[in-house]
Amino acid sequence: MSKNNIGLIGLAVMGQNLAMNLADHGHKTAVFNRSGEKTQTFIDNSKTACKKPENLDAYFDLTSFVKSIESPRRILLMVKAGSVVDSVIESLIPLLDKGDLIADLGNSFFHDTEKREELLKEKEINFAGVGVSGGEEGARLGPSIMPGGNDIAKKMLEDVFRSISAEAIEPDGTKVRCSKWIGAGGAGHFVKMVHNGIEYGDMEIISEAYHLMTSDKTADSFKLTNEQAAEAFTNWNNTELSGFLNEITANILKYKDNNGEILVDKILDAAGQKGTGKWTVEESFNLVSPVTVISQAVYARGLSSLKDLRIIASEKLPDSSIKGLSSTENEILADLADAMLASRIISYTQGFSLIISASKQFGWNLDAAALAEIWQGGCIIKSALLTPIKEAFAKNPKLESILFDKYFSEKITALAPGWRRTAARAALWGIPLPGISAALSFYDGFRAERLPANMIQAQRDYFGGHMYERTDKPRGQWFHTNWTGRGGKTASTAYNA
Repeated sequence: MSKNNIGLIGLAVMGQNLAMNLADHGHKTAVFNRSGEKTQTFIDNSKTACKKPENLDAYFDLTSFVKSIESPRRILLMVKAGSVVDSVIESLIPLLDKGDLIADLGNSFFHDTEKREELLKEKEINFAGVGVSGGEEGARLGPSIMPGGNDIAKKMLEDVFRSISAEAIEPDGTKVRCSKWIGAGGAGHFVKMVHNGIEYGDMEIISEAYHLMTSDKTADSFKLTNEQAAEAFTNWNNTELSGFLNEITANILKYKDNNGEILVDKILDAAGQKGTGKWTVEESFNLVSPVTVISQAVYARGLSSLKDLRIIASEKLPDSSIKGLSSTENEILADLADAMLASRIISYTQGFSLIISASKQFGWNLDAAALAEIWQGGCIIKSALLTPIKEAFAKNPKLESILFDKYFSEKITALAPGWRRTAARAALWGIPLPGISAALSFYDGFRAERLPANMIQAQRDYFGGHMYERTDKPRGQWFHTNWTGRGGKTASTAYNA
């Protein structure tokens, strides 16, 4: 009996769909799950759900599973991030041989990935940290895959991932596979983390647009029905705003439950999160690379979870909204579309800048154009914006900011008036737009030759002797002032955390 080409552990929905994807593409795949019942149910269902079920081979104990795979073994983990990954790795180590490989395809923190790689390197077992985007449907039909690891892992896995990844079509008709080796160490999981952060930002911007369109607080009798809002999203999907999240938003707004009523109105307004957005923000602090749209998206989810407190606040705090900026429905929608697109450009700008900063910090040599390419298909953040982003980095691989590219600098300049009017309307109407407003503030700060940070430096020097640089002296020279006449000449060391 011939051995299996590859093994997969973890048969939750993503694992099941990925296993069938592998089988459909000719990879003879051994599967294992700690619940034997789930394994059997999967195999039974795969007989009709999978095109090539004969390529799936189920095992009910880990030893038999490992022995069934050809050497050097390739074992994919589709298990919950965190301690579960470590537990599975520990159980596999005694069963593996030198030169075998374990790949973690979950949403693991990239620092954990690097620790696991070091642990397994000591035992001469290879490791890869692999980001996978596309949800359940992507796993089944073709996801966007972001693998990271050493050259041996690349040689063992790259062709497998390319064969099962999504296929995107460029504007010129060129077909591209949505999987490319990202880099060494934790690069794959870092890029997936930022991908998820951008996803947070996109979702927040879209939800804010939905809020502004359907809120009772809008002026001029503007309030749209869910069906009208769905129509707007459908129309926008034929523009530069098009993308997967835009598509599903239109579908959600039209979806009716068994009573014939719009379901989204019955969903509690308290959003959950699994942590990748928070990690992105934390790493932005460490790398001093602001991701203000993503951070506001994370905080907005946190604020939404305070549902009980918000109910009390809505009763105790009076409405101070102002019904101003009278406009037609078409004008409001046109401005809102501009605000969404501009804010998403800022969110992608911040996300790619964070990736560039990490690439320099960790020596990963990441290819930003390649990332934009593999996110064009089978991916949650698939959008029309990724094509010009890819083109921008292809023209200039050392591009420091997307906003420095001619296409984007001209685009955002044209969008700015509608963006500002949208933010102003929302502020007057009392409708929170934290993502859109944060994007606009970042844009104004980024293009400002002078910011009030001189006052912050003066304050720091006044109370803490932290010193400051001067506009009339070369950068790198530091000065301290005895502001009160009582502080003396002693100053603290100048440093940035």
